[in-house]
Amino acid sequence: MLPLTKRQREILDFLTEFIQQHGYAPSLEEIGRRFGLSSLATVHKHLTNLQEKGFIRRAWNRSRSVELVPTRMGARAIELPLLGFVAAGSPIEAVATAESISVPEDLVGKRDTYVLRVRGDSMIDEQIRDGDYVIVEDRKTADNGEMVIALLAGSDVTLKKFYQENAHVRLQPANPAMQPLTVPADQVQIQGVVVGVMRKY
Repeated sequence: MLPLTKRQREILDFLTEFIQQHGYAPSLEEIGRRFGLSSLATVHKHLTNLQEKGFIRRAWNRSRSVELVPTRMGARAIELPLLGFVAAGSPIEAVATAESISVPEDLVGKRDTYVLRVRGDSMIDEQIRDGDYVIVEDRKTADNGEMVIALLAGSDVTLKKFYQENAHVRLQPANPAMQPLTVPADQVQIQGVVVGVMRKY
């Protein structure tokens, strides 16, 4: 499942409620009226995006032909705070934003969870690319081999795999072109553990 924009999430929620109440889908006109969209082409584009992301199915030649695609375990999307960027490369300062992003429920961690946008390519072998979103469970400890958001020397944040080695911590990139960071354990604070990744195409 790909992440939804806020408007796509609102339209999907409207479709779900309408179908539950009436037993059939709203027309393009009804969706347009509900969201103040005068152009049916705009409504059509939103539905096409929902279809491409796998949330709905529709027959091209019939009106009211929208069907909701049952998601895994009936998972709903949950709005999580998008807390800025994390470096997959050399550490950058963490930048907070006030946005949120819809995440499928089955990707959300057991504890407080938030989303960070990745900058850099150090985790490319873990299929995490520049511009991807990582879903992070707010935890202060990690097991060896877990992918973590690490705060270095109280100021720089980086995304790496975590390995405790006696009095040091090795923060291992997943890119053969990059060297691991080895730092004294007291210089590293775990901010969270990555529990999922999403990509916007």
